[in-house]
Amino acid sequence: MPAAALALHGVSVRFGALRAVDGVSLTLEEGERRAVIGPNGAGKTTLFNAISGAILPSEGRVEIGGRDATRASPQERARRGVGRTFQITNLFPELTVAENMRLALRGRGAAKWFFWRADTLDAHGREAVAAALASARMEGRDAARVRDLSYGEQRQLELAMALVQRPRLLLLDEPAAGLSPVERGLVAAIVRALPRDLSMVLIEHDMDLALGLVDRVTVMHEGRVLVEAAPAEIRGDARVQEVYLGTPHRVLAAAC
Repeated sequence: MPAAALALHGVSVRFGALRAVDGVSLTLEEGERRAVIGPNGAGKTTLFNAISGAILPSEGRVEIGGRDATRASPQERARRGVGRTFQITNLFPELTVAENMRLALRGRGAAKWFFWRADTLDAHGREAVAAALASARMEGRDAARVRDLSYGEQRQLELAMALVQRPRLLLLDEPAAGLSPVERGLVAAIVRALPRDLSMVLIEHDMDLALGLVDRVTVMHEGRVLVEAAPAEIRGDARVQEVYLGTPHRVLAAAC
């Protein structure tokens, strides 16, 4: 039986007396797409940071591809095939799309340490960049400076920069945050079209978008897992409606 793409065993993250994440266990199978949702302050981003290595757990164990990664750095996790995007775009605005893509690709290999070498890509690298830009619907934008892109295009570029590293586990932190309805629809189409063998964890406040993209949903509340179920069950779950809205409603079911 193949190892899970990601397994969390009793993961907690403490900041002093505050338990931002409290004993979370979660298993993501190879090729599975999972949404982590919950109200503000539920611990979603902190959990994401514990998965990516930006924060080390106070307790518990993180496994990536069946191997212990609990104390591994973000760089080591990236080498193991973890890619991520950020809630706030993390790009080089004065560089072009092509230059940002080259940096993302170089950052994965040994070439990142050799600054005196020519900043060019071989045929394999050029092919990887072209494929990632195509997946993110950014074809033909290579020469554009990032500062001149729309915010929606910047979000697409950040996704392309994650994809060019050919991750096996992709972490998407609110990929549709700040986008218009049309742009959110485009992001949804991009994510939906990604290869099904790419395992994915998604944080997203747009409930309709999130539930339409994933196989399973983990709902967090006050740092803990409240519910874990398929999207259809989450839509009608009274506990989920209560933590989002204060009292049970039928809003989630009506929205979908």
